[in-house]
Amino acid sequence: MGATRLRGFFFIRSILFNYNISQSSTFSTSSVMAKSKYEYVKTFEQDDKILPNTWIVVRLDGKNFTRFCEKHHLEKPNDKRALHLMSKCATVVMQEFREICLAYGQSDEYSFIFRKDTEIYNRRASKILTNVNSLFSSSYVFFWNIYFGDKKLMYPPTFDGRIVLYPSDTNLRDYLNWRQADVHVNNLYNTTFWMLVLKQSLTNSEAEERLRGTLASHKNEILFSEFNINYNNEPIMFRKGTTLLRKKIHCPPPDGKLKQVIMPLHSDMFSDAFWEEHHEILGCTSAPIYTGPIPDTLTELSNLNLRDVSGEFPETDPSPTKHERQSPAPLPLDELP
Repeated sequence: MGATRLRGFFFIRSILFNYNISQSSTFSTSSVMAKSKYEYVKTFEQDDKILPNTWIVVRLDGKNFTRFCEKHHLEKPNDKRALHLMSKCATVVMQEFREICLAYGQSDEYSFIFRKDTEIYNRRASKILTNVNSLFSSSYVFFWNIYFGDKKLMYPPTFDGRIVLYPSDTNLRDYLNWRQADVHVNNLYNTTFWMLVLKQSLTNSEAEERLRGTLASHKNEILFSEFNINYNNEPIMFRKGTTLLRKKIHCPPPDGKLKQVIMPLHSDMFSDAFWEEHHEILGCTSAPIYTGPIPDTLTELSNLNLRDVSGEFPETDPSPTKHERQSPAPLPLDELP
């Protein structure tokens, strides 16, 4: 009798054990299936995590834009529509990636400066570069008709990109100085070159030969004596490029709320005064209230009639919410003319 009970006990335990195994298999099938024998291929992926506590600079540059400009008959030496389109695309990128504290653009390139303490995408270089580049490139196509009207986009533009790391504030400032110096050198040359071609009917080769070996003073003299152009009176956007910064401004009444915007400036970044005025860049702090004159390029901000704003705002923040201080939402731009 005892043997019979013992056999019955083991029989029941066996049934319960098999039932538990069945239930476990039912609920863990997906996890088992996910770890297939092909999982090993992930070991071939490179670890491209960026060094910590370094400034991340993403620079995008138009690929073969000389041909692109010729194909689309852009104005020489500068086409405001193209420059404004580039700044619009950069604004979209800054609205999407709030870790970008500054963007600087000229001609067919834009540089985006990520805060040195950012942890976006776990600081993976490939993720940062591809997301910034793809958003900028798609925005260029998306907003093309806003700036060029009925002019057809003949083929999709291409932008190459790279990431450069700068360990110190001095390195970052020198990088931006380098890019702004490039604006001056290239724009002075291009302005003189195209005046010779368009106004004096020189061929491209003849204009190149005329300018070969000339200094900045020589080019300024050619512009002034032969074309009555004072280079210092050329549009400042052409001479200094465009700097985009995050700033807070007060909406006009009756709203009166504090909003964050992407502020386009054409400033000299060589001077210490620029970095003292915009201390939030190197300090990695939240966007301050903007107390300077309102740029004309902000007159078309959505939901804001900035023509009614004097540019003189209170020096204190009227009790912004905790959310606004930590992660203020950018105000969308309908158009950055």
